[in-house]
Parts: sequence; structure tokens; C-alpha cells
Amino acid sequence: MNQPLSTLSALAVVCMAALPPVQAQQVPGDAQAGKQKIAMCIGCHGIPGYQASFPEVHKVPMISGQSAKYISAALLAYQKGERKHPTMRGIAESLTDKDIADLSAYYEQHGKTGAEPPAKPRREPSAQVAELLKKGTCASCHGENFAQSTDPSYPSIAGQHADYLFVALKSYKIENNTRLGRGNAIMAGFAKQFSNAELKALAQYVGSLDSKLHTLPQPDFR
Repeated sequence: MNQPLSTLSALAVVCMAALPPVQAQQVPGDAQAGKQKIAMCIGCHGIPGYQASFPEVHKVPMISGQSAKYISAALLAYQKGERKHPTMRGIAESLTDKDIADLSAYYEQHGKTGAEPPAKPRREPSAQVAELLKKGTCASCHGENFAQSTDPSYPSIAGQHADYLFVALKSYKIENNTRLGRGNAIMAGFAKQFSNAELKALAQYVGSLDSKLHTLPQPDFR
């Protein structure tokens, strides 16, 4: 479907503004080195169904199979305080740029099978959710199937835990709180368009889609 040039230009500006700092992409990652550094990660991200209790109860996000560039960008955002979750900030602040690159490289390939979700979701959204997706121009960054983002620095969100997606989306609406919230201006502008009920509907739909993300149990937890 053709879109007016002004619309395409606006989407390009949005996506370019959301790109992570160059620092996140400068250090080459070594997946084998990353495998030796995951002790602080597997206690939450290596247990299927594990739930966090802050700021509310939700499943810990799946990161195996996620883009390395996105994981790096997220960890750097925690380091800089753009993401304020206290536990993740403490972990991120303990990491060097090389640690971040290695961990990101490890989790990108962790459990990868080579199979990709279909190019378009097999499950159609409801009319309400379709309108919300259109209003938010979600596919412009996260891809038509929400699993293959238009830039690897944007997360794959298809099949991610819906309760986590809901909490994450709400966090972009929080202001002036030292312990809660995320500071990405682009996502804040998106989230603030919607009520929490609408964000929940979006999260439930996206979370129901075919995914390339996994939570793979580590040997220590089998």
C-alpha cells in the first residue's frame, strides 16, 4: 500500500530518532566469551515462567533469540538511567562495554534454530487492535510480523510475554520517578496516545504471535 511521502518521512524520522548510540555498536561481541558471563542473567532469564515482582508481578522477558544490537542498546539505557528498573540498572552498571557486547552476542544466538516466524502474522487482530496498531504505526519499526524489526536495534516483540509487554509499555508513560519508567522519547510519545486498557490489548495481541524468542533453561536450573 502506497503512503504519502510526508507519512513515510515522518516514520523515517521516528525510526532514526530511536536508534541507539553508536557506542552500542562499536565493540565486537564474542558469543563464546559471553557464555562465561551469564551467571548474573540466568537466575531470572534462564528459568521458564519465572516472574518478577517489581513494579508489579509479570514474567521476566525472553531474551534468547533477541537481536544483539537491541540487547546492547537496552543495557546501555539501563547504565545511563534512561531505564530505571533498580535491579537491571545495578547489573548494567557492573558491565563493561565488552561485557555488554559479549552477552548480547551470546543471547542473540542462544537456542537459534534458523526457523523464522511467517512474514505476516497468522493470527489477525481484532478490529479494535488493528486500529490501535495503525494509530501507533507499530509495524514501521517492529516489522509486519513484529518478529523481524526494520532495524536490529529495535526489539523483536512477537510472542514476548504479554504481561511483560504491558508493564514495559506503561513504563514509558511514567514521569519524574527515580525508580520507575523508561526515558525513550519516541516510545513515550507512542504510549501516551493510549489508555492502559488499550496498551493491554496491544500487548495481548502481540504476545500471542509466532515468536523467535525463547526462555531456555540453563544446566544449573534443570
